[in-house]
Amino acid sequence: MNTTTLAPAPDPSSAAAPLAACAPWTCPFCSLLCDGFGLQDGDPPQLLGSDCPRATKALAAFARPAAPVTPSIDGAPATLEATLDAAAARLAGARQPLFGGLATDVAGMRQLYRLANACGAILDHAHGDALMHALRPLQDRGQMFTTLAEIRTRADLVVCFGTDASNYPEFFRRCAPTANSELQRRTVFVSTVPPAQAIEGSSVETVTGQGDLFDTAATLAALVEQRRVSRPAPELAELADALRAARYAVLVWEPAQLPAHGALIGETLLRLVMSLNRSTRAGMFALGGLDGAQTANAAMTWLSGLPLRSRVGPRGLEHQPLQYATGRLLAGDEVDLLLWVASFGPNLPPPPTGVPRIVLGHPTQAPHCAEKGTIFIPVATPGVNASGHLLRADGVVALPLHAIRDDGLPGVADVARALDARLALVAEDAR
Repeated sequence: MNTTTLAPAPDPSSAAAPLAACAPWTCPFCSLLCDGFGLQDGDPPQLLGSDCPRATKALAAFARPAAPVTPSIDGAPATLEATLDAAAARLAGARQPLFGGLATDVAGMRQLYRLANACGAILDHAHGDALMHALRPLQDRGQMFTTLAEIRTRADLVVCFGTDASNYPEFFRRCAPTANSELQRRTVFVSTVPPAQAIEGSSVETVTGQGDLFDTAATLAALVEQRRVSRPAPELAELADALRAARYAVLVWEPAQLPAHGALIGETLLRLVMSLNRSTRAGMFALGGLDGAQTANAAMTWLSGLPLRSRVGPRGLEHQPLQYATGRLLAGDEVDLLLWVASFGPNLPPPPTGVPRIVLGHPTQAPHCAEKGTIFIPVATPGVNASGHLLRADGVVALPLHAIRDDGLPGVADVARALDARLALVAEDAR
């Protein structure tokens, strides 16, 4: 691209967020967004007030490198302006780009959607398969979800279906009844074993499933509805009775732990909860939305009216929950450019593919991007070296994230805005 014919695009590095002074810290490393802990800057930063293994492991990736990580083009170091020019040129030349990963905050996703409009992109999150397990029942039947606060204050029966919540280490603490509460809680784990640590304020039981997860869910739903079931497991029959007798039952499930037909399991659990609500109160809670998936899908829906796995193209918006899966698109050579966004850490490297890649990633992803055909721009992580907002797992609140230090890295929103400005100039020159 001949940059001499273009007006300067905004410099993302100028938008670095100021450091938070003595502000409560919100952890961005799972969708519970725990905001009752502190964070002490260090090498790496140290979590205060919790021993959450997920947060501790994630923070270990924020030790300052011996040398600054710089942008690169085809594995060769380059200036930020040069990488932005090269990335914009590739976007302008792409006929069908895919925006994948999408591990960013609200501002980042809003700006990526605008950029997708400029180049007709498909958008899918790195955890798109799990997201669709929860989304398909919503599209087909609706939803009856509950919140962290309602579980804490109302739930007398919590049924964890196929998950021990170990991917969300603070879940049971967040939902535990308050110390002065008179709530008597029972927590039942179906088709899984409970975590090793004690669950405060609750008795704990396990129930063996009947067949696979779908068979177990279907059997439990039939028992709750008091339909005839041939030789049901006694434990499941007792659990069905307990669900009907509970004042406020909650079914906890984890879409990412479900098999390929997980949407059917989610719909069966929803049907169970809908049946319970005819005579008592019940809700569902999905443990999902890691790496900003909840935020990306919500922002996409706010802006377009459709969820992720949608394309912004010449015919308008098209939603294809199966066809627009990242793995399928790359395996079938159905896209000619991948823009991959992974700002929260090293665990979402770009997938291997033969198409050109633009990666907006955590600095530790640089080794995965030092090859021909890949443009790499290191970006800031919301909640560590950038401020921002994320949507919590229950979908009821967007929490602010506070930076604890400034590493001089641009944010995803800043990079996407700069690319959008360059594409606008290319389109103007073409006219």
